[in-house]
Amino acid sequence: MDRTTCCIVGGGPAGMMLGLLLARAGVEVTVLEKHGDFLRDFRGDTVHPSTLRLLDELGLGEEFARLPFPKLEEMQMQIGDTTVVMADMRRIPGRHKYFAMVPQWDFLNLIAAAGAREPSFTLRMNTEVTELRTEGGRVRGVRYVDAQGRPGELAADLTVACDGRDSVVRAAAGLRQDRFEVPMDVWQVRVDAPPSSQLRSSRGYPHLDSLKDGRVFARFGDGQAAVTMDRGTYYQTSYLIAKGQDAALRGAHDIQWLRDRLGALFGWDAAVTATIGSWADVKLLEVTFGRLRRWHRPGLLCIGDAAHTMSPVGGVGVNLALQDAVAAARILAGPLRRGTVAVADLARVQRRRELPMAVVQSSQRAEHGLIRAALEGTLDGDRLPVPMRLLRRIPALRTVTGALGGLGIRPERTPAFARAGVRPGARSR
Repeated sequence: MDRTTCCIVGGGPAGMMLGLLLARAGVEVTVLEKHGDFLRDFRGDTVHPSTLRLLDELGLGEEFARLPFPKLEEMQMQIGDTTVVMADMRRIPGRHKYFAMVPQWDFLNLIAAAGAREPSFTLRMNTEVTELRTEGGRVRGVRYVDAQGRPGELAADLTVACDGRDSVVRAAAGLRQDRFEVPMDVWQVRVDAPPSSQLRSSRGYPHLDSLKDGRVFARFGDGQAAVTMDRGTYYQTSYLIAKGQDAALRGAHDIQWLRDRLGALFGWDAAVTATIGSWADVKLLEVTFGRLRRWHRPGLLCIGDAAHTMSPVGGVGVNLALQDAVAAARILAGPLRRGTVAVADLARVQRRRELPMAVVQSSQRAEHGLIRAALEGTLDGDRLPVPMRLLRRIPALRTVTGALGGLGIRPERTPAFARAGVRPGARSR
């Protein structure tokens, strides 16, 4: 049986960031990731301004900036013939006034490479956690299987669940989320972008022209709702359907039905929508939305979606999970180095992060009301809800919503022990 000080289950953004930060504090940390690489489509790929600031503080900003990515500065929503700018990042505080649209695998590879430079950081790919090790009511690590199906055990002073909305660790610990009702599931699909020259010359692509200016564009109308964003060579598109209707809709329609609906929403002609080849190209995200009342038990902490599963609206889930990781590293690095992690330390992490989580989920529940109305065909551009009317009349409010989305409530700063330029010997103090 192997041993580590902190076992992190899940090599997503929260798990990798927590591993890097703790390793820079001199804590022996092992991250277990069940896949062999980070290549997965339709993950949260928006890197928020607060995360960009974190990368600067870690000394990774320049390396990140060399990655190719579009910058998204504005979110628009069109309801019928009425356009509302929902958020504008161009005047928010700080150096970074945009969302960087970077494939999640590029972001994770960057963090993994930085972790590999730390002597106390270990990343094990192709390692799937199956259950928890417990002694006297305290979690003492995990059991797993490797790529060859061989079982193993990893003992740890602390296990952190960063394994997402369907967390195996959360379930094994007997922790259950309070779930909130959601009105929708999401079909996720890539739509290839036509060349810029074609965009300029064709009046058939008005919305694509606006997207090329660095925007996220949502379109609600005729009982439909969809969001698309510029990813350079393609548009990452989410088409919302009523909750639980995936199988029925696929069974009742061929793929041309979806092509026609997306074409009508975004002004895309048949040449654009034809890049959706079949239903196999359309991935289902079954939306769940909830939170744990207690994020921990002795020897175990849940953060990110394992603690509070977020709706995809607003694209804030990854950012919130990363902020959880920063707070956890700052609060737990000292106790982990001393071998004295207590339940009270884990409770401090939850107390620190509960307010930002609750604010975001409250906002998402309000947005779900708009989505329900859109899918029911009752959202009317001529009779907008009061918050949207205010956003249209008072441009400064768009900067406020941009700051709330891009920076969040109670944003976390990089702990001193993890900042670039800190001497390795000083990190353990």
